[in-house]
Amino acid sequence: MASVGQSDEEDYSESESDVSEESDSEDFSDLEAGCQVYAKEPCKYYNGGGCRDGSSCSYLHICKYYLNGNCHYGSSCKLNHNKNGGRRSSGASSRASDQSTSSSPKLTDGRYFQWQLNDGSGWTDIDNDHVLEAQYSLPHTKSIKIYNTPYGAVSVDFKRMRVQGKRLKVRRLDDGNTVWLWYCTLRRKWMKYGAKDSKGNPGPVNCSDIEKKFQSNPTSSFTFSIGAQTYEIRFREMRQVGKKKRKVTRRPEYRQQQQQQQQQQQQQQQAAAGVFQAASVLQNMAVGSKPVWQFEGDSGRWHEFKDRHGNECTVTSDDMERKYQQNPRDSMIFKVKGHSYKLDFGAMIQTNLKTQRTRRIRRVLV
Repeated sequence: MASVGQSDEEDYSESESDVSEESDSEDFSDLEAGCQVYAKEPCKYYNGGGCRDGSSCSYLHICKYYLNGNCHYGSSCKLNHNKNGGRRSSGASSRASDQSTSSSPKLTDGRYFQWQLNDGSGWTDIDNDHVLEAQYSLPHTKSIKIYNTPYGAVSVDFKRMRVQGKRLKVRRLDDGNTVWLWYCTLRRKWMKYGAKDSKGNPGPVNCSDIEKKFQSNPTSSFTFSIGAQTYEIRFREMRQVGKKKRKVTRRPEYRQQQQQQQQQQQQQQQAAAGVFQAASVLQNMAVGSKPVWQFEGDSGRWHEFKDRHGNECTVTSDDMERKYQQNPRDSMIFKVKGHSYKLDFGAMIQTNLKTQRTRRIRRVLV
């Protein structure tokens, strides 16, 4: 089973972000991954909306994403998924044509999502795939590299939903209840449709409206207006067209797996029990009067919260104490080297909001 490695710096995976404009050209060097080999590339005009040459075209009239094994639309795709429908090379097999690719099966075992790899012998679950899901839910993340899989390091391209540099396929399954969010680039940043502006006013169009139209016809477009200006989101191109062309992307809203939630609850309960035990010990010890907040390192040693050795921690032990005095059951958010963490005083737990990794924290008197 594939897994994602971990390290002290939480950099067990490498993700690549993207806010700049990119070419939509496809790399067809791996087309032989299918069960037939084709003499020509798929027709770019056919894939772009229509080819005037029709049946006389010397290129394949077939969905280019289907050939790569990563068409998101499955059986609902408007383009040809019949391999005999395109022009084959003279040496290609004459066996009966394949049926259109069916949509991915839905999870029915309580999991919200599952990422899988396929080397040609069948689909294999990726362990700890919440890391992939968390990165995939971020609109600016273009790809991610995961380690410790049976195939070594694997780079997953989220845009084309394929593995880079290896003859592997990748796919994401869900339970059918994923909430899909839509984003476009604005001033080199990804902005969610419907998000509130600085004055608290929501945008003119909601993600749910775009998704509804997308689900009804993934090859169509969604049109909306702002004042006198009309804009069009073209699903095929994943572009918003108006005064300027802007990139558009569709990503899932991250949901923590039920199993993860149960594990986190167990960790919180264990940590709470440890806090109560430590409190009872402290009652019988001669301690000082200054409260200090600490977190548990990988070696089991406790370290004080403070900015040291260039860690750029945005909180100190005194900051935590002031927050704790206001409400001992409250929580607070802080950052270290750009990573966001949540401190839960009630559970005495520190959680990395990106990886969901937890550490114990404690309050001692010195």
